[in-house]
Amino acid sequence: MAPDDIKLAPPALARPALLAAAQAVAQWDVIIIGGGATGLGAAVDAASRGYRTLLLEAYDFAKGTSSRSTKLIHGGVRYLGQGRIALVREALVERARLLKNAPAQVTPLRFVVPVYRRWDQFKLRVGLTAYEWLAGRYSLGRVRGLSVAQTRAALPNARPEGLLGGVEYFDGQFDDAGLAIALAQTVFDHGGTALNYAPVTDLIETDGRITGVRGHDEITGQALEFMGRVVINATGVWADDIRRMAIPDAPPMLAPSQGVHVVVDADWLPGDTALLVPETDDGRVLFMIPWQGKVLLGTTDTPRDDIPLEPQAQAAEIDFILRTAARYLLRAPGRADIKSVFAGLRPLIAADPDAPRSELSREHVIRVSPQGLITIAGGKWTTYRQMAEEVIDRAAREAGLSARVCRTADLPLHVDLVLAAGERLHPRLALTEAQVRHAASAQFALAVEDVLARRSRALFLDADAACAVAPEVARILADELGRDADWLGAQISDFTVLAAAYHAAPD
Repeated sequence: MAPDDIKLAPPALARPALLAAAQAVAQWDVIIIGGGATGLGAAVDAASRGYRTLLLEAYDFAKGTSSRSTKLIHGGVRYLGQGRIALVREALVERARLLKNAPAQVTPLRFVVPVYRRWDQFKLRVGLTAYEWLAGRYSLGRVRGLSVAQTRAALPNARPEGLLGGVEYFDGQFDDAGLAIALAQTVFDHGGTALNYAPVTDLIETDGRITGVRGHDEITGQALEFMGRVVINATGVWADDIRRMAIPDAPPMLAPSQGVHVVVDADWLPGDTALLVPETDDGRVLFMIPWQGKVLLGTTDTPRDDIPLEPQAQAAEIDFILRTAARYLLRAPGRADIKSVFAGLRPLIAADPDAPRSELSREHVIRVSPQGLITIAGGKWTTYRQMAEEVIDRAAREAGLSARVCRTADLPLHVDLVLAAGERLHPRLALTEAQVRHAASAQFALAVEDVLARRSRALFLDADAACAVAPEVARILADELGRDADWLGAQISDFTVLAAAYHAAPD
């Protein structure tokens, strides 16, 4: 779709009419529960094939895991060492598609790995060359060795003692929440409907088959009921909750893992080059990435038996990130230097419901209940499109829909022209009144959190500044959405409580 053909997504003020129009559809072809990467990708796929498509999200789009990633579109360098060649190749192909279809959201990023042992330099060049080779014609740049001088020029704050040089390679970077909103807008561009703040509370079963969903609108309290030929559960770490609406005693298929990131000022990693720590104490990799004028450090891998909506970083996770970074930096940040800290939960899949955590998989699976509820879980942002293609293919077969070819491999995503005119609302944030109003009128924002956490990334970049600007954002939103003083006060209070978890406690 050419940019001139892109239609504006329905504004927030039209929500009552949007709800009425959705309920007027006697039967949807595809109903998708979950508005993260997987659900939104599936909705774009289904709508672009011409299926009548409805997506329902309990909170805001990308509220959970999908806004809390490491902001990378990548093949997964560390998976090569595990011999998962097919997984890496698939992700590298999808990386290229995203760079082509969403150039406003996804861009190439240069990485440099500083080397302090000769064997590491050899091993890294071999491994990263294999990574580039797997990308084939989708390669973003040649892997090459760097001298000490070249490495220090690329990474001025890298620890100089014992530095032997570096290895350069390229991957993709993106704004996860921004891409999610582009997907939601693309759903509407192709005739589908996507509703945030519309939680599903029950499944409708007719003659042993799932035939619809019940829920409500969080904004008005209105009861909602929708019938569909097939229902897809794409709720990430909450997938088991939806599965148990169909089968109350269904064994868990997920074992969530927490990943934490800390954000510091750009001074700690000057320039536009990312630094990769190739092996941490727990056998993972650690990224230090320039992102929206800050530096993102992460991540961790901590098993969790619960699935809170707002997971919080543990002190040990923050310390691990800072300690690992300090080994590679001449000047290293401490807790007092952290501008924001956030945690996300990965929907990891076990080989079977009783498998040990050591066998958890980053790959995705599709399961169908005896009543026809389709659940897709696992995977990552990079492969969301491939996951969507597979689950809609499966859904079409289950529902007996007419077979239609997937179009998303070459489908440009919605281009959203945001007016940045006017003064900044806070000197440390690139946020204007015009952008707040645009978030409400064209980007589905219905709360202060939506604007400060996802339409802009203020909360993830500078929690103090986000708190300071929250009252003004609430005032603008209240005016744009027609809300009263009680709503305004509650929004400020709710956001202040939320933002407290994004502050790192001092040493």
